[in-house]
Amino acid sequence: MIALVLLLTALGCITMGLRGHQVPLPGPVAVQDTPPAADGVAAGGVGAASSGVSSPVVGTAGTPQLASPRQPDLLPAPSPARSSADLGVPGPAQSGSPGGTARTSVGVDPVAPRPAPVAPRPAPPVALRIPAIGVDVSLSTLGLNADHTVEVPTDFQQAGWFGLGPSPGQTGSAVILGHVDSYTGPAVFFQIRTLRAGDQVNVSLADGAIAHFQVTAVAMYAKDQFPAQQVYAPHGGSALQLVTCGGTFDTHTRSYLSNIVAYTTLIVTTPATGQ
Repeated sequence: MIALVLLLTALGCITMGLRGHQVPLPGPVAVQDTPPAADGVAAGGVGAASSGVSSPVVGTAGTPQLASPRQPDLLPAPSPARSSADLGVPGPAQSGSPGGTARTSVGVDPVAPRPAPVAPRPAPPVALRIPAIGVDVSLSTLGLNADHTVEVPTDFQQAGWFGLGPSPGQTGSAVILGHVDSYTGPAVFFQIRTLRAGDQVNVSLADGAIAHFQVTAVAMYAKDQFPAQQVYAPHGGSALQLVTCGGTFDTHTRSYLSNIVAYTTLIVTTPATGQ
């Protein structure tokens, strides 16, 4: 009997001890940032505003777990393309608005820019007349050779217009080239060297207009010192240069050693009849 009493007493003590340790050990504490002031979505941004707070995650057993780390703030998105109203373009007329126009923030399509007017293609020159030296010839169109030198006319009695430059009468420096002679005798520009300041040079254009020029100077240059920029580049206004060969003839190279340039300036352009 005494043994039974002692056994029951021992069991009761063990039970009380276990009950005193039923409180679970503390679990991980959720980490939470101090919430900053809530920022609205940046102008033109996308998505909802973020408070910057990482909420604790609760596990399936109801025990708090470590929260995910705080995500970095997103940079503001670029502002969307502004409407014509944002650019100050008057919207459609509405009643009751000052001046009969209203500016709206939505629903206004941007005003399409007007295309720049296309300048008419200048008429190419078709004929050259220089009364002082008896020149009255048709003109061909010249370009560049494979080595980027300027082409020359294939006909010794015909001059050629450098077609990569302006047409005579247009702003810039137009250039017409011609041979001085050939093995058969004088060519179209044989007398260019005799021109004087004030002599007239007339160029007929394909549209019927005539550009009238006046000689200002005649100069001769060694071919290795030819002033290409002075002859071909624009210098303000409308000019026309006449170019040929001259100076000493080299029998070994069968070529002249110099070039002769007659400089002219535009006086007036006579429009075609009926214009």
